Amino acid sequence: MNVISVNRSQAQWRDIKGRRVLTAIGKRPVSGPVAVGPLGLDGDEQADPTVHGGISKAVYLYPQAHFAFWQTVRAQAQVSLWDEPLPPGAFGENLTVDGLTEDQLWVGDRLQLPGCVLAVSEPRFPCFKFNAAMGFDQASRLMVQSGWCGSYLAVLDPGQVQAGDAITLIPGPREVSVRELFRSRARA
Repeated sequence: MNVISVNRSQAQWRDIKGRRVLTAIGKRPVSGPVAVGPLGLDGDEQADPTVHGGISKAVYLYPQAHFAFWQTVRAQAQVSLWDEPLPPGAFGENLTVDGLTEDQLWVGDRLQLPGCVLAVSEPRFPCFKFNAAMGFDQASRLMVQSGWCGSYLAVLDPGQVQAGDAITLIPGPREVSVRELFRSRARA
């Protein structure tokens, strides 16, 4: 388990379906260590703090294992080429990771990295901005159907994070997995 990419962005205004909206979903990889504090990565913004960011949603993690699926469905929707890979940060994630999927993460699990400790807090729920980032209107529905939502993390021990960092999973109480919580809230 390791960090493949650390991604961040500044909020920018975009036209989405005839509406001018502020969004920071288009994160871009950065090289070297990045400071991580109680409210997230240094230099990263969230456009709508009512649904993203804050203490319990300071960092957003998304598994690289799901990228091939999204690449395929984007090609099927004819918004990208079949061999056009999605770049790290395309889902708005701060950490693109290898080896950790939603069914392996439980609320309360800790992720020990060399420079910080993060805690799994809740799943991410998609919105119309996710549809725009993926390029087709059914993206949010596909995220709900697949359960491939990624995980929000709280910062327990601030420090730094960088691509290549190993991640050690320290199990929490194991009462509800990220996928179970996502599916139960998505039905509500």
